[in-house]
Amino acid sequence: MYPHTGPATTLETRSNPQAPGMPLAAKRAVRGGMLGNYVDQFDIFLPIIALAPAAARLYGSQNMATNAGLIFVATLIGRPLGAAIFGPVADRIGRTATTKITMAGVAITTLLVALVPGAVLLGPGTLFSILVLRFLSGVFIGGGYTSAVPLAIEWTVPRRRGLVSGLIMWMSPWANASIAALVFILLRALGTDRYSAWGWRIPFALGALMALAMLIYYRRYVSDSPVWKQTVRASNPLKDIIFGAHHRRLWQVLVLMTGMWLFTNMAIAVLTGQLKADVHLDDQDVSFTMLCATVASAIAMAGCGHLSTFIGRRIFFVGFGVLSTLLAPIVYLAIFHQTTRTALVLLVVSLQIVTVSVYGPVAAYLTERFPTAVRSSGYGLAYSLSIVLPALYPYYLPPLQHTLGSHLAVAALLALAGILVAIGAVAGPETGNAAGSRPAMDNCAGGTQDG
Repeated sequence: MYPHTGPATTLETRSNPQAPGMPLAAKRAVRGGMLGNYVDQFDIFLPIIALAPAAARLYGSQNMATNAGLIFVATLIGRPLGAAIFGPVADRIGRTATTKITMAGVAITTLLVALVPGAVLLGPGTLFSILVLRFLSGVFIGGGYTSAVPLAIEWTVPRRRGLVSGLIMWMSPWANASIAALVFILLRALGTDRYSAWGWRIPFALGALMALAMLIYYRRYVSDSPVWKQTVRASNPLKDIIFGAHHRRLWQVLVLMTGMWLFTNMAIAVLTGQLKADVHLDDQDVSFTMLCATVASAIAMAGCGHLSTFIGRRIFFVGFGVLSTLLAPIVYLAIFHQTTRTALVLLVVSLQIVTVSVYGPVAAYLTERFPTAVRSSGYGLAYSLSIVLPALYPYYLPPLQHTLGSHLAVAALLALAGILVAIGAVAGPETGNAAGSRPAMDNCAGGTQDG
């Protein structure tokens, strides 16, 4: 909370989201939402990128791909559990307090990963320790999604929510790019042997320090929004979301978000491997190509978020879903028929724009979609639970590729992702500030009605 620095009217002006301009408290909350999402995304991508060069030394050369998958799944399982645990906490005791708890948890679990002894000392215990710590980290990351982002949007005036949403969401590709750059620099500076021996610990220590810095930031500068403070607390927010009056909203946004996560897995995870295996790019060329795509998608996310304020979130998602259903498979298939490097890079960039840039308005949309009393529970479950089915693609993509072919199967799933986004958007109401929608502050205070 802020110390009292003047008369009541001054304090009210500073904390009122409807006051002219953006109040200091709102700026701090938005800054916290952006940086907090960067820290969360940094922690998510750490084991995928930072542990890969050290995998053989950490837990043996056998089954490295399986072990890496287990570590990712451990985090994956933890995220919806964390949302279910901390969402109701954020609805009851406040978004700021919950963010501080989850940031502390991320800092501790990430630091402990950096301190895990190697296989020489623990043997199989090294892998088991990392699995447990990543599961706990996933719990705290999933919990963090329930609080920091809704808090930032609650503090934001309607005309800026789309842009703020885009700036929050674009931190994900920047975090991914940051880890890739850091690991690249460390490998060049230390060499593979020293990096696999101890250098891999540096990114995890840095991730822990960033989470600690965010904890300090929230303790000193961020407070809960007036919207939350003035809301009557729900007795059982999680029950209301899953079984009660708001369960239709949850299912609707789960369909929408499932399509988005399917975009992410096909256009990033699967494509990255295919660029090396099918297009025969070396590691450096793959990294450069995906870096260009990451930068483009980050900028596009911010633009898409802002665009949704003018045309409406629902119209944006429906239009994006329809266009991506048509364009994403075509652009994806064209990637494997290029003979020049420039054309290849441009097509990969285009694919990112017509797929993952859809995340731009998500923070604003999910916040506006759920009433204040159950907002954190709804936001957290919608964001984290929807990742499960798309992330299981290693189990259903291979048989689909056996039937349709390696590339046509991915193209089909990209089209399915667009269809899910469009259907999910059609099933819900308009929540933004576009003409014909309900007043946006009413949406943020109480949610929209299903219709």
